Amino acid sequence: MSGSDPKSALPAAVVPDRWEALRELTPARIALGHTGVSLPTKHHLAFQMAHARAAKAVHEALDPDAFAALLAARGWPAIALSSAVADRTEYLTRPDRGRRLSDASRTALSAVVSAEAPQLAFVVVDGLSRAAIESHALPFLDAAMPMAAEAGWTVGPIAVVRNGRVAVGDEVGEVLAATITVVLIGERPGLSSPDSLGVYLTHGAKVGTTDEARNCISNVRGAGLPPADAAAKLFWLLKESFGRGFSGVALKDDAPVSQAIDGGGQNFLTGR
Repeated sequence: MSGSDPKSALPAAVVPDRWEALRELTPARIALGHTGVSLPTKHHLAFQMAHARAAKAVHEALDPDAFAALLAARGWPAIALSSAVADRTEYLTRPDRGRRLSDASRTALSAVVSAEAPQLAFVVVDGLSRAAIESHALPFLDAAMPMAAEAGWTVGPIAVVRNGRVAVGDEVGEVLAATITVVLIGERPGLSSPDSLGVYLTHGAKVGTTDEARNCISNVRGAGLPPADAAAKLFWLLKESFGRGFSGVALKDDAPVSQAIDGGGQNFLTGR
């Protein structure tokens, strides 16, 4: 063809990825494509990195003394404790021991029991993600503690437990004789969420309490439920639990959806 550029008839060297816009909306691994029978190199490496971060989170324990010092610097009495496991390896293989305090920790906690039992006890536990505690526990407490003070609830010393499970909070609540115990714990890491914080509320916690007696707020993190919104949800549950005298499956979460979460009161799925 006279006067035409032969290069203009060739296909583009780079083909636009039409899934790219959708991948920006979710951390899920969608439409990764393939190179031959394998994943593209960049997605394979990203998966390996995510797996390494999750494994790292599981195998690291919290320094309770250092974290208790951060709490004390905010003016909140805190005590560093440990579960009954000897080390992180035993923690991962003996969940039962992670549910109880060590003898030394129980003695130390008993020594700070006050004559007037607190209405509320916070327990910070590393669980399966130290990163979750280090990233989100303080922002959560920064929002929750003023709410508790405004409500007039008495709060006991914050227990910081290394190598603990959710149920270790039951023993803390029992020793302190707290009306309600709130456990902040690092959740099991996922391949896109190595730092997810869980919050568990238990009315009348004691050793042997089972999970149906708890309320849970999960996925507390920047890419999930923001700590301030989680604290607001906890405050609603606390008011209901104090008023009704129980927690768990009988206490339904009928709290109004936060304006910060749903974009001005509109459901993003239905548009209403």
